[in-house]
Amino acid sequence: MGAKQFIDLRSDTVTRPTSGMLDAMMTAQVGDDVFGEDPTVNKLEQKTAALLGMEAALFCPSGTMTNQIAINVLTAPMCEVICSGMSHLYYYESAGMAFNSSVSTRTIHGDRGRITAQDVLDNINPDDEHNAITKVVALENTVNKGGGACYDFNEIKKIQKACKTPGLSLHLDGARLFNALAETKQSPKDYGKLFDTISICLSKGLGAPVGSLLLSTKENIHKARRVRKVFGGGMRQAGYLAAAGIYALDHHVQRLKEDHQRAKTLGSALQAASFVESVVPVETNIVIFQLNAKYEGEAFIRKLTTHGIHAFTMKPQTVRFVTHLDFDDVMLERVLQVIKKL
Repeated sequence: MGAKQFIDLRSDTVTRPTSGMLDAMMTAQVGDDVFGEDPTVNKLEQKTAALLGMEAALFCPSGTMTNQIAINVLTAPMCEVICSGMSHLYYYESAGMAFNSSVSTRTIHGDRGRITAQDVLDNINPDDEHNAITKVVALENTVNKGGGACYDFNEIKKIQKACKTPGLSLHLDGARLFNALAETKQSPKDYGKLFDTISICLSKGLGAPVGSLLLSTKENIHKARRVRKVFGGGMRQAGYLAAAGIYALDHHVQRLKEDHQRAKTLGSALQAASFVESVVPVETNIVIFQLNAKYEGEAFIRKLTTHGIHAFTMKPQTVRFVTHLDFDDVMLERVLQVIKKL
């Protein structure tokens, strides 16, 4: 490869701060956030709450933490959470709901990880001592394992309505919510009106080095702050990280469609490739494809590495590419040429 830069398509978490973001971080005003005295953290929380039209927000190190705090705040032991079996909350958080909150899960297959209002209604437990108490419905938008699939907003509204009568809370894992918003007509405030709690991630498509936020009512965020402390998530001079989040919200939201267009270009090239069995429909910045018998999954990943491209398998013959802030048109052309060669 010589001096050529490796192209990393494993995830949108691999990005590094831009020069503008670094400047914002290095000039941030900071204080002790556990005492509530970091002005930049406070500004980020207020900015994000206002953006989604919600009462309050809490800055945390990771999206897993914001998801887990939300479930802990909204449930009690012996409760149950309805979610997709493909959801990050269930699949990638190390049984955290059971470990952290002593709750069970009712998983639904859905369509590429998207469940329906009827799915919710069909899976609410009866009020019987033999059953867990159905308490929360958790959605993910976009759905990571579903290839960046976006929910139909009308279906979300139906799900919210289905939650009302039985008194269920509705949580959104919006790690890539801004990717979904870039492809739909909705605004952040539209989501803030429907969900009891929302988690958004700053370190994926938005390109910050660290950080997620949990949004909810002031009462829930007051509880969440205590849970964050218990989970070890209290940070001190976190304003340096919060400044990156503010910069990301100000400068990196509008450009998400560039990532999506590059992902769709990759998807089209893979559709025509001799080594590909099928490609999951590409809606945002995630491209998931199934290899045919020409390559074994790990051998294919090694082959990509020899061409200076990083990726990984989600299943033995399933590969994921994710486009992001550090993947430009020059890199796209290099990947397209490699796809043709393979």
